[in-house]
Amino acid sequence: MINRLLLVMLMAVVQAPTLEAQAVDPFKEQEEERSASLRVGARPRMSFSAGPSTRKPGFAETYASAAARRESVQAGDAGAQSPAAGASEPGIADNSFLIEEAYNQEYGVVQHISAFQRAISGDGWEYSFTQEWPFNPAPKSQLSYTVFGTSGGVPGSSGGIGDMLLNYRYQAIGDGNARVAFSPRASLLVPSGSARHGRGAGGVGMQFNLPVSWKLADRLVTHWNAGTTIVPRAKDPVGNTATTYGYSLGQSFIYSASPRLNLMLETLFDSSQSVVAQGRAAWENSVIVNPGFRWAHNFESGLQIVPGIAFPVEVGNSGRGNWGIFLYLSFEHPFGKRAP
Repeated sequence: MINRLLLVMLMAVVQAPTLEAQAVDPFKEQEEERSASLRVGARPRMSFSAGPSTRKPGFAETYASAAARRESVQAGDAGAQSPAAGASEPGIADNSFLIEEAYNQEYGVVQHISAFQRAISGDGWEYSFTQEWPFNPAPKSQLSYTVFGTSGGVPGSSGGIGDMLLNYRYQAIGDGNARVAFSPRASLLVPSGSARHGRGAGGVGMQFNLPVSWKLADRLVTHWNAGTTIVPRAKDPVGNTATTYGYSLGQSFIYSASPRLNLMLETLFDSSQSVVAQGRAAWENSVIVNPGFRWAHNFESGLQIVPGIAFPVEVGNSGRGNWGIFLYLSFEHPFGKRAP
């Protein structure tokens, strides 16, 4: 069934109309985030929370965050042309799913990212929406936010709004043109979800992520993440409070099969705490391998639409063999006047 689905997706890519655009390197990665993911970030994901305090790790508990992730939309940017000829249209920079990339958004371009994931072995699900805005022409700084919807982590609870992340990223080293890039992120965790229904951490927290991106070859890029989440007064559904910590380590390979089609393999380790009694928290671990692919539809207006699909498999001790489906959709387009 999966092979048939992959065949249908690849046929859609080949037959999709290609609109005229200037040559751009398919590995011109001027963006990122991403998602992540209930765990770090909008890309690593760390437990976002409903996060570290109330739920067990699993597919419905990861967000693409931020956060994670993104593709190049600069069809009209002559300076972004690739010396490696051949590409006749904008390529996908790198909109990863669970792993965050170290590229800030290009000035004058905004990105809207939706991600949905569901565990096949259960009824848990999670949706996230991220919007990324660069706010100076450098571009060194980027602001974004991620809001979550979740099925909740308490039996009998209904789905609803989860917690929110307010993110700041700084392009410390490199950019989408560099062989190596580094763009640390700091996020404020806003407890907008209900801890009583298992949809939130129950308290304000902080999240930090250190993404590094490295171009290994013309068609191959790898991304590495290390992140942590701290919630000083997390709550469980019955109101017990404790300080919870979480950390994650992630790595991905992105292979450009063509300017409009990328094959992806992500691996994410996450360890986070949940409140188990007043003043006490317990650790839980999760290891997820996430194979998938994404493809692009480019328009003369500068709009680029990137759908994606992946099939995460849990290989860690707590949920070995569990698997799910991950759906991704990004819209990226220019706004206002572009920087000279």
